[in-house]
Amino acid sequence: MADWNRRNGTGRTEEMLDSENQSRVEGLAGKISRLKGIALDIETETKHQNTYMDNHMMDEFDSSQGLLTGSMNRINHMVSSGKGNRKLMCYIIIGLIILFFLSYYLITKVTSG
Repeated sequence: MADWNRRNGTGRTEEMLDSENQSRVEGLAGKISRLKGIALDIETETKHQNTYMDNHMMDEFDSSQGLLTGSMNRINHMVSSGKGNRKLMCYIIIGLIILFFLSYYLITKVTSG
């Protein structure tokens, strides 16, 4: 019976299909290995970025936190230390308000004309 199938060409068709399947399996294996390499590269880059963020960004946040804490301590000391400093603080606040309105006036004048 197998002899009859070979004479008919069915054996050849099976061999062609098998060789085509093998070539597709090899192509798929190549694509999978490339994807694995890309995934490993992404993992390495992610670990590198996380290390960078842990080391450098935390230092930046710590330094800015120290700067803000120092500024708040100086302001609290100035406000609580007496009448002279309260006058100075009022002058600073009034000056900032005048500066705000002056800049607002100038910006509206420039944008409208």
